[in-house]
Amino acid sequence: MKLGLVGMGRMGSGIAARLRNAGHEVVAYDADAARSETVSLDELVGALTPPRIVWLMLPSGEATEGAVEQLATLLDRGDLLIDGGNSYYGDSQRRAAALTLKGIDLLDAGTSGGVWGEANGFCLMVGGPTSAFDAAEPLFQALAAPGGYAHVGPAGAGHYAKMAHNGIEYGLMQAYAEGFSLLEASDFDYDLAGLGELWGQRSVIRSWLLELAAKALAEDPKLETLQGYVDDSGEGRWVVQEAVERAVPLPTITLSLYRRFASREENAFANRFVAALRREFGGHAVRQP
Repeated sequence: MKLGLVGMGRMGSGIAARLRNAGHEVVAYDADAARSETVSLDELVGALTPPRIVWLMLPSGEATEGAVEQLATLLDRGDLLIDGGNSYYGDSQRRAAALTLKGIDLLDAGTSGGVWGEANGFCLMVGGPTSAFDAAEPLFQALAAPGGYAHVGPAGAGHYAKMAHNGIEYGLMQAYAEGFSLLEASDFDYDLAGLGELWGQRSVIRSWLLELAAKALAEDPKLETLQGYVDDSGEGRWVVQEAVERAVPLPTITLSLYRRFASREENAFANRFVAALRREFGGHAVRQP
């Protein structure tokens, strides 16, 4: 198949390489001219033969919104747009409805696998019309690990599933971080990387994240080359907001998101506040700056 790919960052370039390795033809566009094979979205669309397929791998928000709006004026009835980024599911539903009026289908493809997806295969959760999914299925087959893709429902369902997936990811990472923190603080001189590798051998808590933790610890046992600042790219917030709207308790995922916020505060006011109160009511010692 031949398709256009918009966004040649870490994930996009891996998707392009995996598709090409499977024999598909990819025409790429990126705002960074050094990574782009076409000069504009207009040229990219012109290089494709109807019915066209264009795959977006852009950051959620303005970048994706702008690309969808522009492509809506360039694509024709019968064309297909696939959003493989981490868009908010409500935005995907809105965009799908608007594009349907123009006769253009939208598939929202939640894409997991990170920078390792090119080598190991991606996991794809796809929402949208069944007919559009069937038309694009050879692409999903080429990208996915064995058994690693599925049509999960109508418009928005793919990105909703990816949102929940990323919330679980937040909780898992926090649990591993806390467990290894306890080991590191103990009286035992553990080989943390070795213990991580051991747990990866059929233990109940084995996972790919644990494998990556062992790899990181083997390279830097005390993680001294890193700063303890943990960013978030939006999906964790969406999960918590959705949980509030639906009154679904997600204490572990919610706390893991708040721990990321806390990681960005140096000498946080809230911590100073608690120290002051302990001094006032109990005469406890405080540390001076």
